[in-house]
Formats: sequence, C-alpha cells, structure tokens
Amino acid sequence: MPHTVGAADLLGFAAATTEAHGVPPADARLLADTLVTAELWGHPSHGMLRLPWYLRRIESGATAAVAAPEIVSDNGAVLVVDGHDGLGQVITDRAVGWGVERARRHGISAVAVRDSGHFGTAAYYTHKAAERGCVALLVTNASPAMAPWGGREKRVGTNPWSIAAPGGRHGTVVMDIANTAVARGKIYYARERGVPIPEGWAADADGVPTTDPRRAVEGLILPMAGHKGYAISFMFDVLAGVLTGSAFGSAVVGPYHPSGRSGVGHLLICIDVRSMADPALFEARVEALIGETKSTPTAPGTAEILVPGEPEARTAERLRAEGITLVDDTWASLAHIAEATAVPLPLPLNSQELPA
Repeated sequence: MPHTVGAADLLGFAAATTEAHGVPPADARLLADTLVTAELWGHPSHGMLRLPWYLRRIESGATAAVAAPEIVSDNGAVLVVDGHDGLGQVITDRAVGWGVERARRHGISAVAVRDSGHFGTAAYYTHKAAERGCVALLVTNASPAMAPWGGREKRVGTNPWSIAAPGGRHGTVVMDIANTAVARGKIYYARERGVPIPEGWAADADGVPTTDPRRAVEGLILPMAGHKGYAISFMFDVLAGVLTGSAFGSAVVGPYHPSGRSGVGHLLICIDVRSMADPALFEARVEALIGETKSTPTAPGTAEILVPGEPEARTAERLRAEGITLVDDTWASLAHIAEATAVPLPLPLNSQELPA
C-alpha cells in the first residue's frame, strides 16, 4: 500500500538519517532537500529511492561524509574545483555560489568540478542560479548507460543537462533532460513499482528492445532522437569529464554502486543578466516569449500549452498540500534506514496508517 507523507516530515527524516552517517547538519539538510524537491516536482526517480544509494556509498567510504571542495585553479571568471569525492549535491551547491558571485563580478563565469559525485536533479542548481539573476547552464557526466550509435555495449552516460533563466512573473523557466530516451532513474523507479517500461526506452544486455525494467537495468538505455542523443552525450562528457580533469566514459561510477570512486565531473556556466540587459527588460521579454508560446492553438487532446518548468511548479504546489506518496519498495528501504539509524519514520498522512 502506498505511503503518503508530508514534505517537511520527509525532509526531516532524510536529513536526520544522513546526519547520522556523519554528514554535517547543513549538508545533510541540503541532500535531503534535493531529494524532496525532486519528489515535489513529480520526479520520484530522483527522489527518496536514491537516499539508500547515497548512504551506502558514505558507509563504504566511496563518498566522503564531510565534503571539502577545493578551488585548485582560479582565473577570475573561470574556476576549477576538486570535489575530493564529497557528496555531489554539496559540491555543486557550492559551485553555484561561486559561479553566481564570479558572474556578478565578470559578467560570465565557468566553474569546472572534478572528482565529485552524482548530484541528483540538475535543475535544482540552475534554478538557484536563476533566482539570483543569472541564466545558468549545467552539464554533468554519468556512468555508462547507452551504447555509442551503432554499438551494443554501454560506454556513454546519460550525461544530463539543465538550463534555467529568470521568468519574471512566471518565476523561473527551467529545463532538465538526459540525452537518453529516459533518465535511468525512471527505469529503477519502474522496477520498484513492478510495472513495465514503455517501448523505445531500453534494450536488454543483448541489445534486444525490452519493456522489462529489470532487464533494462542490466542492458542499455536508448538515446533520445537516435544518433543525436548519442552525439550530445559524447560532447557533454568532453565538457564535464575530459575538460574538468575528472573521470570520463566507462571510468565514471554510478550512485547505485555502493563502492568505487565516482569521479563525476560537472561544468557550470552562469551569465549575469545585468551584464547583457536591464533585468526588468529581460524578464519582460521572457514573459512575452512565454505569452506567445502559451497562446499557441492546442492540438486535439491537449488542454493547455506549458513552458519548461511549469509542470514541476504546479506539481510542487499540489504535493505540498496533498503530501508525497512513496511506493512500497521505497518505503521498505526507508524503514531499513530508520532501524539502522534509530531515526523514526515520518508518520503517514493516511489516517488508516496512523498507529492506534
């Protein structure tokens, strides 16, 4: 039976159990917030099902509980940061702070991060930069998930990316996509729910298309838009892995592996809107673009045109009121963490689940 809990309670649980693994309180709360935000945005594939993954890597020593990102090269507008195997969420959040500060000073900044870890949802970070007056682009590499175009062994990561910008009265416009037909986490989420995945998402280990998420996890995720998705992923590995001095290709280790240095690299580019345009005028122009886009006549079966970031904002508003529903397998994983850390599970909102 699904378990529905309040976002604040879920955040408190995730933060407390992470802190119990030696992570400083502020960093533990940040990690928890990234997971709960993903749930609120309607992306459970990047939400609480990942908490056990991150904690197991801390337990094994693959991820340092206390993140200590270090600026190893400072050229003013360009920084190179060594993450020293800390939590990717903490390192990338620090990179946003540095990136925005340097963009305000120089107009544009680039922060290259090496030897980090998986950071969850890329939009979490670009959204923060946009709220501080920047247009932000963030790319990261990931462990192999797809085969090179024409190949049958996975060698290329999903290598997701996000762009965000201030949207005036619309808040923030933001996109976050992997370069595969689907993010790998959605296949793990389908496996947890015990449901098939759509055709066109993945192939099994022999390269045969499959709708079985268990076979897909061991096989290949298919690129988006055919060869184009492969080519974009390859080039983003050049930016996030090769250029930053981090691991790349098959050397990157995913968060679902409890051991092994992650070696993930990120590249964050921030542009201070004020360096190119009056912020008020920029936001008015974005509002005009949004208005023109949303006024497009809809195709049959479509109620409304939405712009990037709008579905997530609406979902978050609804789930803050209704609570976040977790599937049985995720709840069981959280129960195991609760037992191991002596942190009580959050009470479900469903009255029938409340203790007598």
